[in-house]
Amino acid sequence: MTDTAQDSFDAVIMGGGLAGLTLAIQLRQRFGDLKVLVLERRTHPVPHAAHKVGESSVEIGAHYFDTVLGLKAHMDGSQLRKFGFRFFFSEGRSDIDNVTEIGASRYLAVPSYQIDRGIFENFLAEEAARCGVRFVDSALVRRIDLADSSENPGAPHRIEWTRGEESHATEARWLIDACGRAGMLKRKLGLTEPNPHDVNAVWFRIGERIAVDDWSDNAQWRERCDPQARWLSTNHFVGAGYWAWLIPLASGSHSVGIVADPKLHPLDTIDTFEKAMAWFATYQPRLFEALDGKRHLLQDFAFLKHFSHGCKQVFSGDCWAMTGEAGLFLDPFYSPGSDFIAIGNTYITDLVAQDRAGRPLEARAQVYDQLYHSFYESTLALYQDQYPLFGDPEVLPVKVIWDYAYYWGVLAQIFFQRRLTDLPALGALKDELQHCQRLNVAVQRLMRDWSASSDRRNPAVMLDQAAMPWFAELNRSLKDTLDDAGFKARIQDSTAMLRQLAAEILARARAADPDVEAGALCALLEENLRVPPAATVRDAMLFAAPPVDTHA
Repeated sequence: MTDTAQDSFDAVIMGGGLAGLTLAIQLRQRFGDLKVLVLERRTHPVPHAAHKVGESSVEIGAHYFDTVLGLKAHMDGSQLRKFGFRFFFSEGRSDIDNVTEIGASRYLAVPSYQIDRGIFENFLAEEAARCGVRFVDSALVRRIDLADSSENPGAPHRIEWTRGEESHATEARWLIDACGRAGMLKRKLGLTEPNPHDVNAVWFRIGERIAVDDWSDNAQWRERCDPQARWLSTNHFVGAGYWAWLIPLASGSHSVGIVADPKLHPLDTIDTFEKAMAWFATYQPRLFEALDGKRHLLQDFAFLKHFSHGCKQVFSGDCWAMTGEAGLFLDPFYSPGSDFIAIGNTYITDLVAQDRAGRPLEARAQVYDQLYHSFYESTLALYQDQYPLFGDPEVLPVKVIWDYAYYWGVLAQIFFQRRLTDLPALGALKDELQHCQRLNVAVQRLMRDWSASSDRRNPAVMLDQAAMPWFAELNRSLKDTLDDAGFKARIQDSTAMLRQLAAEILARARAADPDVEAGALCALLEENLRVPPAATVRDAMLFAAPPVDTHA
């Protein structure tokens, strides 16, 4: 899979994983004459199942893969369609059918996928080669010399790399770091930036399906879902300060992980397979029972300490950029990793387009960097200091609804409508977008305070997201094709919808605790914004409180 006859390329991508290969494909699809070289450290083909963590995708990333890149045939035929997110408040419990469950009873309109990273990255490498990308595996980058555009405008970057005993020197107009946590450009340029979100993760793969649907013989519990396929969900088993995941893979394996706040669950209590199993026996005994007889099927085990990180700059007018974990990484809760790859790659592709058209880059690169960091900061607010409320069956369901309404109503609309690079459209909506961002921060703070006094009732009920018409319609609306006026109206409607939802959350919190702190949110709700009433929202947006089990 090597072809190094050329020693000069339009773009060199360091890293041939998910971020680098999708970028290479996107660039070649946009510019059929662009000379692209991908240097990948690993030898291909890579193993299935136990390759890389990060198997769950959500709507933006899924849309990027199946529609923007045109890979739907692979996604439908070689990966698994995800049955949404699902949450069980099952700490210390084996009776999975007697706890509160959050999830959809049916598939919603817009698909997402469970991705076997080994299968996908092998396919992407082959697809990139078919697109005309020069893909070199077993390649190690040894030296990077960035061009100094102030002294020599238009000068290429220079990369020295080896494959086996062979040494190579390559020049490139564009240099993109997609090498993951190695962060070669970030380290070279001193752009490493920590963030205050301190959580750790451990994970492993088991070489057999874990059938959550078989964990109870209660027919009523099973029939709450159609299809009866909870195993296809990204299943979350939640408690105060942590969540554990189950993610199925097309290869037949199952991914298992624990993500935890070290103040409540220190890393040294879960950082080996045996410790993790002992931890499951205490905190998630039904999951322990499912895994205990499969110990011999263990395929790998790994952990990361304080994995969330920032980066001072990811795009530059000097024709370099970072994508994927080489730049920023948030948290696997809600699976935003492929979303940020999709967003970052789209910005990089447009910068290359601007450069090819002979337009100045610096100002646009700065704006894209600001927007990308704004999306990062807005999403970070969903996680930072929120882990203690993950075990709250009263507050977390409300948080999940808010978080998804914010995601589908704002960021996903921008991406699906291909407005990421439409600076006039985003500029015209600056007030609405900033207001939504501030609302999100205030609502996250409210939910933390509310959870501190919550009764944490845990009735045996499924809180069915598909039974909320406005919620299902918000998901479906991502499929709409909007003109300029329609896009502006959509974001204004989303702003009105989020204000209404925030007001209902405030009322719910105050009913539970009249003294809950809500000053910041109240001030925002009193602002007089020129937005229309939310057209698709019912009088009641949240689940009934307290929930009643209609299947009892």
